[in-house]
Amino acid sequence: MPFETTTQVRFAHIDAAGIVFYPRYFEMLNAAVEDWCAQALGQDFRTLHLHHRIGVPTVKLDVEFVSPSELGDVLTISISPREVGRSSCHLHVVFSGDDRVRLQANVVLVCMDLQTRRATPWPQDMRSSILEGIVHAV
Repeated sequence: MPFETTTQVRFAHIDAAGIVFYPRYFEMLNAAVEDWCAQALGQDFRTLHLHHRIGVPTVKLDVEFVSPSELGDVLTISISPREVGRSSCHLHVVFSGDDRVRLQANVVLVCMDLQTRRATPWPQDMRSSILEGIVHAV
């Protein structure tokens, strides 16, 4: 089962046409990944950054904007891990609302050592949680 979180489209998200300005989706996506790390993987970004000195940057992002979102729309963001490597993780992300897909994305994250700024293996507990998500997403 995918991890799900929700967000509401706010005034700060929209452009002059009254729809979400596309870079704002990336901010919403990053917030959803932060929620996924905290709730599904058991590691919030504060702990990862300050105590473990690990970051989880997005290194690849392939997005299809399917349908526009407007002010006040409540969007469900679904995150499904598809693959995990030594230090990478591939996610499939879907934004939906009112029974319509708004955005689909394939995202690649990397576990990064904040000191060296190089890829580092996932902590075992996080890797296990990602793998568990893959099993349930099939």
